[in-house]
Amino acid sequence: MFRFLLKIINFFYREYKLNLSGFHDILTNIVFFFISIFIFIFSIGPSNETLSNFGVGILWTLLLLSSTLSLRKFYQDDFENGNLFLMYINGFSFEFISLLKTLSHFIFVQIPFIISIPVACILLNVSYDQSLYLVLSFFIGSFILSSLGSISSSMNLLNTRNYLLGSIIVMVFSVPVIIFSVGLINLQENFNSLINILCGILLITLAITPWVSAACIKLALQNN
Repeated sequence: MFRFLLKIINFFYREYKLNLSGFHDILTNIVFFFISIFIFIFSIGPSNETLSNFGVGILWTLLLLSSTLSLRKFYQDDFENGNLFLMYINGFSFEFISLLKTLSHFIFVQIPFIISIPVACILLNVSYDQSLYLVLSFFIGSFILSSLGSISSSMNLLNTRNYLLGSIIVMVFSVPVIIFSVGLINLQENFNSLINILCGILLITLAITPWVSAACIKLALQNN
């Protein structure tokens, strides 16, 4: 048991070093996020009332688009250099690998966006209460996006010609997440029901993701 826990710790330490060495990628995602915010501000005008009305929807859309920029490297690098197979022969099942990679993506990609949300809310004149609800909804929703990203990225291992397909899959299946997340912020009287729906979607995606991702990885390794 201790050896298995040590392997998990080593896995996240390795992910930490990889993300630290590739920090420019994370920084690029954050810069893209904020530049997109400024573009929206310039396009719809500096009116505080307009920004306040559309701010939450704009932020969720940009958070979705920005988080999909990192999907290509979800599995691709580890697949090409053979690390996925090395993890497997080291005692991790492909299902468990996909679960760990999903958690790693949430920690090293999504959490920087969560930290950036308060600053983005100030730029778009989003109220303090809505900012808190936005952070909460994105905390849950970003885990769902990471799970969907795991599925789409593993599918991309079977489709090396069109990497945009994975991003399209994430965007299509993330529509319900955005609907309920924005509803959670704008319809605070339905807070409990909407938060339960989001948590239900999260549990469903977490249950499906390891099996679908593992199946795609196995097929990709067999056809490699």
